[in-house]
Amino acid sequence: MEPKKIHPLIPEAQEMLRKNQITRGEFLRLSTLLGLSVASAKFLAACAQPTPTEVAAPTAVPPTAMTATEAPAVSPTAASQIVRGGTIRAATRVERVDHPARFSLVSQSHPWRHVFDYLTYTDPKGVTSPYLLDKWEVSDDLMTWTLDLKQGIKFNNGKELTADDVVFNFNQWLDKDVGSSIMGSMSYLDKTGVEKKDNYTVILHLKEPSIFVPEHLFHYAACILPKEFGGDITREPIGTGAFTMEEYVPGERCRLKRREDYWRMGEDGKPLPYLDEIIMVQLGEDRTPDIAALQSGQVDAIIEPTVAIWEGVKDDTRYEVLSTPTAATRLLRVRVDQEPWTKNEVRLALKHCHNREKILALALQGQGTIGNDSHVAQAQPEYVDIPPYPFDPAKSKEYLAQAGYPNGLDVELVVVSDWPESMAYAQALKEDAAAGGFNITLKTMPASQFWDGWTEWNMAISWWAHRALAPMVLPLAYTADDTGKPVTWNESRWVDEEFSTLLKEAMKTLDLPKRREIIGKCEQIQKERGSICTPFFVNVWKIYDKKFHGIVPSPEEFAIFHEAWKEA
Repeated sequence: MEPKKIHPLIPEAQEMLRKNQITRGEFLRLSTLLGLSVASAKFLAACAQPTPTEVAAPTAVPPTAMTATEAPAVSPTAASQIVRGGTIRAATRVERVDHPARFSLVSQSHPWRHVFDYLTYTDPKGVTSPYLLDKWEVSDDLMTWTLDLKQGIKFNNGKELTADDVVFNFNQWLDKDVGSSIMGSMSYLDKTGVEKKDNYTVILHLKEPSIFVPEHLFHYAACILPKEFGGDITREPIGTGAFTMEEYVPGERCRLKRREDYWRMGEDGKPLPYLDEIIMVQLGEDRTPDIAALQSGQVDAIIEPTVAIWEGVKDDTRYEVLSTPTAATRLLRVRVDQEPWTKNEVRLALKHCHNREKILALALQGQGTIGNDSHVAQAQPEYVDIPPYPFDPAKSKEYLAQAGYPNGLDVELVVVSDWPESMAYAQALKEDAAAGGFNITLKTMPASQFWDGWTEWNMAISWWAHRALAPMVLPLAYTADDTGKPVTWNESRWVDEEFSTLLKEAMKTLDLPKRREIIGKCEQIQKERGSICTPFFVNVWKIYDKKFHGIVPSPEEFAIFHEAWKEA
């Protein structure tokens, strides 16, 4: 059997690894995005370890290792230890939803990622593997992506998954009328570039080169639906996932039941999942009752716990508490198309009113990292350490005077009352910004009301989830479409020509040091003339009863219980 042709950039990356120019993790992430299996990537990484004589590492790959078919896995567990059956009960939000493509919150996906699968899977270390896909191949110029589906996978209504379903989903994601939250990140593609080659093969013809296609296919809104989908998953919960939705009451609860014929096998040689049932409950808008529910045994896990919940259980030996630094943030953004934020001097004044260490301590008890007013975090490999502006109220007043506000400025800040870290941030800023010339009035509201108009507020603190790489989030929030109109999630309406040009260059740059250099320039631009303040990026936690096993950590805060099992 002929070995599969590997992308020419993989040997280049292997040589960079040998010279210690990139890390092993960065090599694995890059080579798997270029179509190599995890097993093959690890083989090449091992070959690239510097030898005592500094002889160049071999680039041969065993033919049997070339097909990228690995599924996500938890830590190896002896099959004899695994117990089948049981229920996990988790406290979370149970959101009102209809079309997954319109998901705008990670929490909306928690129940549904057990009903619907994704084409790919990105593990907690940022390495992406095929999932519903059997493999993918990419052209040397990164313009053509060939996606090969696994065969024989069926939806829970008995229908087989085919390329027609995949094409349907791409068309939904790329349709402006659908209002997809994925469309901004897939700016390199439109519907005319999605081609069905045969029943199990889809070819993507990109408008611009991009390395990030496989990771975008694991975006939380990229659930794979049947082509017959009518628009509301609560009415048509038809997916290829490991569970079926038996009950869904927004704001209260949902119940998922084990599917007997799921296509993935467990460690014991039988179909996953191990659990019989998942129950998710919402105990109110305020998450405080979640602690008592966990401690009393009413629930077994808390999804997306707040810092207050973490503080309440972190020392309790009954629970597993996994902490992960992330690129998730509660950022303050302003509408640059509305007064007074049309003037960059006003935006700079606000940035100088941030006492970042104080805000991090009050909002997260120090459980995070300091931001520099760009949407690039230390948890992302492209991050460049550009110091933030210092807390300097006098400098803020100077900028306000330059902008025509020598006597200060009255502004209103919209903040979600049931996000305690956002409230702590808002209160600290209100107090400190007074010395800098800002009189800030806080307009508080519940999350449900906030999200109804989140892109419309003049000034607001919003919630952005983790993305593994900076070029995955920046196109979503700070670019325009082909007509020049800000993309759907560009809540600040900020579009900068130089920034956009650099970002497009970063999207096609595989050399990490070069991509880091480009993103560093983007960071500097956002810091100097951007529309956001990022005082911190948050740590996230997985909290669950230790009698459960096989729950994977997730910087994105995804709840994934496919391989979870419960001690007898």
